[in-house]
Amino acid sequence: MPAPCYFEIHADDCARAQKFYGAVFGWRFTPFPSDIEYYRIDTNEPGAMTGGLLGRRWNVQAGPANAFVVTMLVPSVDDYVAKATAAGAMVALPKFAVKGLGWTAYLVDPEKNSFGLFQVDANAA
Repeated sequence: MPAPCYFEIHADDCARAQKFYGAVFGWRFTPFPSDIEYYRIDTNEPGAMTGGLLGRRWNVQAGPANAFVVTMLVPSVDDYVAKATAAGAMVALPKFAVKGLGWTAYLVDPEKNSFGLFQVDANAA
């Protein structure tokens, strides 16, 4: 069956997006030759899904900017919510338990893209 194999972040300001995701997750960005502004994303995690950063070419209206959410596996949702908000993110849905599995939260980056955080914890209730 088909499965996700690549993620892409769209940005009005690619430099601002690179600064945000670099500060929060330590990601690196490499320009990719293209007719549009595009960067490959190195998440520094062996075997992880690869991704790209695309200069947005359309206007995002008020409200959620996307309907697909990429969720990052992190060691601590609390720590990464703090890092993300310090870097300019807004909390869309505060941390909550996924009973018996872990903790999750949803945020919106400075480019108006939503993303999730997930921390494994079998004792989450």
